[in-house]
Amino acid sequence: MEIAFISSSERGGTDRLLAKVATRLEKQGFRLAGVVQTNFDRPGTHHCDMDVRILPQGPVVRISQNLGAESQGCRLDPNALETAVACVETMFDDGSPIDFLILNKFGKHEAEGRGFRTLIGEAMMRGIPVLIGVNTLNRAAFNTFTDGIAQPLANDVNDILDWCLNKRALVAG
Repeated sequence: MEIAFISSSERGGTDRLLAKVATRLEKQGFRLAGVVQTNFDRPGTHHCDMDVRILPQGPVVRISQNLGAESQGCRLDPNALETAVACVETMFDDGSPIDFLILNKFGKHEAEGRGFRTLIGEAMMRGIPVLIGVNTLNRAAFNTFTDGIAQPLANDVNDILDWCLNKRALVAG
């Protein structure tokens, strides 16, 4: 069971880093499942729109909802998140070969037992290495879920790729 995580304090940093890693792995011929997130600034507000691209080739799902410029609450659209989960789940259910599961975030929904949590466990049981973003708010829940075995990685594309290539070599060997 191999799982690693990254965390960036820079707004959108984890998302950009995971997207770069996914692109590089795809170019090297690895078969990916999961989601990477792209954030789009919205004029006149400090909020952004959040889209996830289902790996490997889409679709793109908007997972944020517009609650108004002054909103303070969570803007995650839980139905859209579950749509993204179902898309990734299909790859697990139909027997698609998967080299890595990459997920933008172990977030509140995963911490509460929803979202991608079941798929993370499924990937780990199947020996599929998991790479995931984790923020400080959900770190304790993530550590509990992984029983502390998740490896923290530096916020460096090459270091993360080295981890990925090392894990695939172990799985293949």
